[in-house]
Amino acid sequence: MENFVHKSVLLDECIEGLAIRPDGIYVDGTAGGGGHSFAIASRLTTGKLIAIDQDEAAIKAAGARLAPLGERARVVRSNFSEIASVLDDLGINEIDGVLLDLGVSSYQLDTPERGFAYQSDAPLDMRMDQRREKSAYTVVNTYSEAALKNILYTYGEERFAARIAARIVERRAERPIETTGELSELIKSAIPAAARDGGHHPAKRSFQAIRIEVNGELDVIEPALRGAISRMRLGGRLCVITFHSLEDRITKQTFTKLSTGCTCPKSLPICVCGNKPQLRLISKKPILPGEEELAENPRSRSAKLRVAEKI
Repeated sequence: MENFVHKSVLLDECIEGLAIRPDGIYVDGTAGGGGHSFAIASRLTTGKLIAIDQDEAAIKAAGARLAPLGERARVVRSNFSEIASVLDDLGINEIDGVLLDLGVSSYQLDTPERGFAYQSDAPLDMRMDQRREKSAYTVVNTYSEAALKNILYTYGEERFAARIAARIVERRAERPIETTGELSELIKSAIPAAARDGGHHPAKRSFQAIRIEVNGELDVIEPALRGAISRMRLGGRLCVITFHSLEDRITKQTFTKLSTGCTCPKSLPICVCGNKPQLRLISKKPILPGEEELAENPRSRSAKLRVAEKI
């Protein structure tokens, strides 16, 4: 997949955050085009990198990118929520670090036929794993008006969710909504003209919401983080890159829970909950892209990196 282009966001910061050991075992749970994976694996000697992605195109691209590194890198098609199962299949008990880049790849956004982009006209798809049955077409044409409103408001933080959901249901009663261009224009027509001014395309939030629903993106974050940590050696590092507030909120809350010890009321003389912290926060505040990266890759503007260490 020579056409799979994806800029590796916060690359240097991720490498520093992982504190890579040359003999360690690392997992890139969202390999994409293999940029982060290559940077990790190239720093290994006797260690190993497991590069995971659910997108077939990403697997081909990452495989080609990592091929020169030989046995240091292994590419597996799976969802990052299945890290434990992947490790079991490979006979690996413990790992030294995990990287998760929760963003959509530039390839997915820039390939019209994948149906992620509101700027083009292509079949409604948005599946990161094209083995899935549910697509954006399914969501847009079969979900109830109430369900659509909830998705747009919850996942897209779209204040005109009710108007957009009603317009979708009204239009699809005449004929199915089949393309990204058709949906984009329909969303635009549902938003008052006075509210369309600003830097963002009027369909941006709604497309994000539908994409999240199609891929179940938010549902897997906390289980994936907990699963990764459960397989980590003491001192292992977990780096998570998020691109919108919903992802970051879940990551932050999960890190906070796992880095907090006793949760008993202060009035109790002794601890009865038995909770012990599993993580130490390396970055209490998220790490953001620098000015140079922002100039080179404007899509990195919303990226945030959080780093934690197993204790």
